[in-house]
Amino acid sequence: MSVQLTPYLAFRTQAREALDFYASVFGGVPTYSSYSEFGMGGEGEGDKVMHGQLATPHGLLLMAADRPDSVPLESENAISLSLFGAAEDEDRLTGWFAALAEGGTVHEQLAKAPWGDSFGQLDDRFGIHWMVNIGGEAA
Repeated sequence: MSVQLTPYLAFRTQAREALDFYASVFGGVPTYSSYSEFGMGGEGEGDKVMHGQLATPHGLLLMAADRPDSVPLESENAISLSLFGAAEDEDRLTGWFAALAEGGTVHEQLAKAPWGDSFGQLDDRFGIHWMVNIGGEAA
């Protein structure tokens, strides 16, 4: 049996929109289950996403849900998602960085860092913080 650690993003009403956006960035087809499919959710919450996930062709797995109104969301960004790759992944990671930045806020442009890799940080249009690190050329 193997164990995985997978990001599970929490939204109030944007889980479907967010996973659709991430599918446009990373590829793959998101799947969704609503609260009403399982007879759950409060007044007006039946169409919210109880569970959604995106498995990408590159092996990434993102999960997301719309939290019920009775469950609080964290008040500050409590998590950063990190994408790390080698020099041969530069084109893919650079493209993902640019796509995630659309409608978001770039805090640090993707550029050569003091440790020799390329690194950048941004918050996407949903307020999710991303760090991208591209390994330097092998010695």
